[in-house]
Amino acid sequence: MRFRLLRRRLTISAPSMAIRSAMPWPLRWALVAVMLGFCAAIGLWAFELGKDLAGIDDNAKEELAKLRTEVVQLRDQRDKAQSVLNTSGSLLTAEKAAQEKIIEQVKRLEAENRALRDDLGFFEKLIPTGGNEGVAIRGLQAEPLNAGTQLKWQVLVIQPTKNAPAFNGKLEITLSGLQGGMPGTGAGGKPWTQVVGGSAQALQFTQYRRLENVIDLPPQVVVKQVSAKVTEGSATRAVQTLKI
Repeated sequence: MRFRLLRRRLTISAPSMAIRSAMPWPLRWALVAVMLGFCAAIGLWAFELGKDLAGIDDNAKEELAKLRTEVVQLRDQRDKAQSVLNTSGSLLTAEKAAQEKIIEQVKRLEAENRALRDDLGFFEKLIPTGGNEGVAIRGLQAEPLNAGTQLKWQVLVIQPTKNAPAFNGKLEITLSGLQGGMPGTGAGGKPWTQVVGGSAQALQFTQYRRLENVIDLPPQVVVKQVSAKVTEGSATRAVQTLKI
């Protein structure tokens, strides 16, 4: 019996045996990791080689350089535009200041022109009308202001003769109209009269004298007539009446 068992183990009919290595598992994992890393390196090398062969990397570098150049150009254009904008703003400010100055000058010239026209009208009345008259009233004018609450008057008194003696007298300005009537017209109001300043004012001149003033009117008064009278002592030298 023992012989049979020994012969079975030593002959071909003996049972098969498996031989396994006794490699520890950490070493196995390390080997697997090395293999995976090697495969990844091969894949990366193949990818880079494909990009080089296709020329993709060169095109990307060229596009990047081109974009950088365009960015620099756009920045230069932006800086130039900003400089032009700042210059335009300064020019507009200066132009606005100059325009305001011109407007002020025009207003001043218009006021001077009106004053010169008034002076011309008064001095035209200095021209003698003939004869050898003494004191005369020329250019009596009156104008309502501020919706009729004020009245501006002016008068020119002259001696239209050469080498005229000095005149020493008085000037009396009298206003007359209606009070308490319909607004703006005075219709239906009561008669109203007032001497400007309350009494005649002193008047001294040799050749001519121009007087003017703006007075406040009482409420609900409409001036219809302005009278100017020049007196010397108890004698009346000149009278002029203006209807408004």
